[in-house]
Amino acid sequence: MSSPRTALPWLWLAAAVIVLDLLTKYQASRLLPYGVAHPQLPVFDLTLLHNTGAAFSFLASAGGWQRWLFALIALAVSAVLVVWLGRTPRQQRWLGAGLSLVLGGALGNLYDRVVHGYVVDFISLHYNGYYFPAFNLADTAITIGAGMLIIDMLWSSDIGNKSK
Repeated sequence: MSSPRTALPWLWLAAAVIVLDLLTKYQASRLLPYGVAHPQLPVFDLTLLHNTGAAFSFLASAGGWQRWLFALIALAVSAVLVVWLGRTPRQQRWLGAGLSLVLGGALGNLYDRVVHGYVVDFISLHYNGYYFPAFNLADTAITIGAGMLIIDMLWSSDIGNKSK
């Protein structure tokens, strides 16, 4: 009896996200002085920052215990995502890509959290004196992947789930 084809081949996308994320964080850490904005466009700066919290610096000043809490959460979520990929039929490309983007982003930020004790952020968007919290490529992948998962839940029969 042959095993069903799963979405596990999408793990290449998660690996690509991790590699690109870690390379860009390395370059930002190497080339940018901490906390100094380097304008690229009127609404976009490169600014090296360290986030010891979670999204929007949630619990950033909690004293250090949050590092391991967020690491455990990232490990648990990553395990769930791999199992989910393994149970997802291969023809559900939209779902497979979304899961892999979230997985790659979670593991990219997990690496930072475990190795450095903080997540390296360097992308700063702003407009008219209002600043969006700094982020990185892992955060971008998580956001895009989560959006794809929401779209898949709402319109799963219409997007990328049909065989050609």
